[in-house]
Amino acid sequence: MADQKLPLAVGVSVGLLVLLLLGLMLYYLCRTKDQTQYEELLSMVPSVPACSAPVILVSQGSWTTPSEVPFTLPPRFMTRIHDNQETEEKVEEVEEVEELEELEEMKMEARRDILAHRGSLSVRSWYPVGTLLAGLYSAPPLNEVVAPPPGMATRLCFSVEYRHSSEQLMVSLLRLGNLPPPFHGNVTLVELRLLPDDRRPRQAKARGTGPDPEFNDCFVFQVSGACVPQSTLSVCVLSVEQDGKRHAVGRVLFPLEGELGQAGRVLWRDLETEDDTQCSELGDVKVSLSYSPALQRLSVVVLRARGLQLLTDAGVCVQVSLQIHTRVVKIKRSCVVKGETDHYFNHRMTFKLRSQHLDEACLRFELQQPNDISSERPAMLGVLVLGPFMYARGPQLQHWMDMVNTPQEPVKLWHGLSRAT
Repeated sequence: MADQKLPLAVGVSVGLLVLLLLGLMLYYLCRTKDQTQYEELLSMVPSVPACSAPVILVSQGSWTTPSEVPFTLPPRFMTRIHDNQETEEKVEEVEEVEELEELEEMKMEARRDILAHRGSLSVRSWYPVGTLLAGLYSAPPLNEVVAPPPGMATRLCFSVEYRHSSEQLMVSLLRLGNLPPPFHGNVTLVELRLLPDDRRPRQAKARGTGPDPEFNDCFVFQVSGACVPQSTLSVCVLSVEQDGKRHAVGRVLFPLEGELGQAGRVLWRDLETEDDTQCSELGDVKVSLSYSPALQRLSVVVLRARGLQLLTDAGVCVQVSLQIHTRVVKIKRSCVVKGETDHYFNHRMTFKLRSQHLDEACLRFELQQPNDISSERPAMLGVLVLGPFMYARGPQLQHWMDMVNTPQEPVKLWHGLSRAT
């Protein structure tokens, strides 16, 4: 019985050993097959058609993990179309070594050129994809395009164009030329209005200082075609010091009637200043206006008169009357001042005026010479009316609107006198 069990145990042991060996062989065969397929998937050499344009391999750089996945940039142009896929695969196998050598050479050339040709967009760490050509975006300097005309006068450079389809007036403010030396270090501001209806000024700040500050700003005014010939573009140039104090450099009044034929052209206009303003036929008077909304008070200062056509040597006085519509609310008179050419008054008057009446009220200035006979009326030298659109036009309207838009700030301006009606 013992002799029968021994061969049986030996046979079972041998069978188990054979099965174990077979299992190990199958395991190693499967592992070897899987590893071969995995290495084929991660092959570092992509298949490149022999007839296509050369491509450049781009890697993630030396700082990436060992398991990096390469990619290729697609060819830009194809030389021909292949109909037989099998032939293409054979060509790949034959020329694979040559393609790899060419690709390595191209990679080295690209790395050498990157120092001399840097792009605005790169793939990973070193390869340039695209560049910006700065020459395509460079514009000629403004000095070469709109050089100021010769002369010493301060001039404004701008252009005006009216678009009938949208009823828009386009005003391009370009630059100033020959700014006086005292204003070279200050900030230059420009206020634009379209008289007579525009009450709020559009402001532009110069982008630099010096004698020729530049603006390069565009403004749009909505105005109907019927109102354009009756409108006037007002441009007031101001110089602002560091402490905020403002100085009036000059003003340009550009009537649009008959001027829109120059649409799109660069225009130069001299600034009108107090020094070069010619006296009117009857003379001029300088007036300062300021309004306080909180106190509802209108302050008037008659500063100076010049070029008056005097009838006698009795002296000159100024009578100021505040009117609302046709009703005279208040009349005030300055002292009598004597002089040969210029008369300095510096006389201050105040009037009570509510804010709702600013569009209905006006100031009437009458320069008079008293008569030796008290019973007779004084001789009239000239008249000036300052007020809204209902009463005034041009500089007289502009002065009133400047007062309304800059409360509590005195606005000074010269005005020409007209004959009494």
